[in-house]
Amino acid sequence: MTHLSTWKVVTLDSPPWRPMLTLGHPPPRGRHSSSSTRYVEVQVLLRDKVALVTGATRGIGRAIAELYLDHGATVIITGRDARVEAVAVELGERAHGRVCNGLDEEGVDAVVTETVANHGSVDILVNNAGIARDAMLHRMTLEDFREVIDINLQGTWLWTRSVVRHMRERGGGNIVNISSISAKAGNLGQSNYAASKAGVIALTQTTAREGARHHIRANAICPGLIRTSMSSVIPPPAWQRLLGDIPMGRPGEPNEVAQVALFLASDMSSYLTGTVIDVSGGRHM
Repeated sequence: MTHLSTWKVVTLDSPPWRPMLTLGHPPPRGRHSSSSTRYVEVQVLLRDKVALVTGATRGIGRAIAELYLDHGATVIITGRDARVEAVAVELGERAHGRVCNGLDEEGVDAVVTETVANHGSVDILVNNAGIARDAMLHRMTLEDFREVIDINLQGTWLWTRSVVRHMRERGGGNIVNISSISAKAGNLGQSNYAASKAGVIALTQTTAREGARHHIRANAICPGLIRTSMSSVIPPPAWQRLLGDIPMGRPGEPNEVAQVALFLASDMSSYLTGTVIDVSGGRHM
């Protein structure tokens, strides 16, 4: 069930994909908004939900955490170092940071158990944490291959397993996994990354099949070229070649992925499970 609440749009000159919203009250009768402020009533899609977002200190993960907070959720963000706690403070009082290595089985279980104890549930899991270690196949080291598979796929599996155990007991929940367009079409220098993200799609669909009878939904998002710190290391000539493959002719922004993650986490997608949604500007269609 969705809810209506009054929100205050405080920045009108921001890009259309990231209006700055703060929870507020209707303006007093007779008061006019300033040129930079107006009031609108919008649906609050995640009120009273508890979301766990991995790898949320920057980029897509942070954008998802921000948007979930905008829509009324309590958000627990995880990261591998103390920076996650500082980011939680920046995000506000309903954000909570937890340092956790996603490959630490006991650590993952401890974060989930603590979240349930402190907040009552984990309604939404977003598996966003991931890395890239690019090299052409013939030059790639086994260490780099294993590290990417471990963090991107095994880490996603560990978080999913831990949260699913809780969701089965409480009678349902939503899982959103961040895969990649590389999982579908491959990419030069990304044999490890593409394989790990293809595994995330398979894990998502298996989780959806196993979870459906327990009212657990699982869906995946495949971002294309998104303007993040990970993509910032792409050399300019390669960047231009990638843009040439995108019919919309531009990179995506993290919040454009976050909007889809919001849809999948909310009741607006109540009959979707096992789906894979490309957010790629038409690349590889």
